[in-house]
Amino acid sequence: MAVKKGLGRGLDALLDELELQEEQQGTIEQVSLYDIDTNPDQPRKSFDEVKLQELAASLKRHGVVQPLIVKRNGLRYTIIAGERRFRAARIAGLSTVPVLVTDMDESSIMEVSLVENIQRENLNPIEEAAAIRLLMDQHDLTQEEVSSRIGKSRPAIANALRLLSLEKKVTDLIKEGKLNAGHGKMLAGITDKEKQIYLAEKAAEREWSVRRLEDEIRFASWAKKEKKKPEYSPEFRDAIHKMRTKLKTKITVEGTEEKGKLIISYFNANDLDTIYRAVMGEEE
Repeated sequence: MAVKKGLGRGLDALLDELELQEEQQGTIEQVSLYDIDTNPDQPRKSFDEVKLQELAASLKRHGVVQPLIVKRNGLRYTIIAGERRFRAARIAGLSTVPVLVTDMDESSIMEVSLVENIQRENLNPIEEAAAIRLLMDQHDLTQEEVSSRIGKSRPAIANALRLLSLEKKVTDLIKEGKLNAGHGKMLAGITDKEKQIYLAEKAAEREWSVRRLEDEIRFASWAKKEKKKPEYSPEFRDAIHKMRTKLKTKITVEGTEEKGKLIISYFNANDLDTIYRAVMGEEE
């Protein structure tokens, strides 16, 4: 069985162990789809129907190349990894699928199922964050340890977990694909529930980019309690947003629309060169 590159060490170790079991047992079993049950603790709660149909069409032509990993449960089998293939096989009208049976304890099954889903499946950002949190809670893992298992950086783990603090109306927008994880990260910094929901709905309705949402939060008078900022008109905020996009750097406004300071930041020589060319009207 080929192991995909980029998998975390936890799943790699499991697959290495299963390959050894496979060699010792000799063959992979062909099992009826009707004898296989899904895992109720699987973190993925929704599956893209279009992608399932595409996978089903592929399975009709080529069959199930990669076996499902299952645990025997009496006369039946419970999926540890491969539920998406299982669902697509049913759509394709297949009667049996190849499986690799492993005798793992419940704790190991949970960990492998979570790691497999986080790494291999197209989870939405909220499902992924929930799976990471469950992996940490079930196995008493730190963010560093989870990072090692699933192949994501510790900051990425921390940012994912921040999404779980969002209001339900906001997480629903992310699940529906109307906002992305970047929007969620920005909104997670807003502790006022009503303001968080208001900005999320506005961002989704107007299809704001993450940078535009960041601008809206930055210019809001309630964004920083320690220093009350003046309200800026939509035209003024739009002008600053366009300048940020043009100059590709951070722009800070101090004052009112009538009088104040415009601070243009640069962080390296390339930034300064880009700003210079834009201000002088030179082509890049």
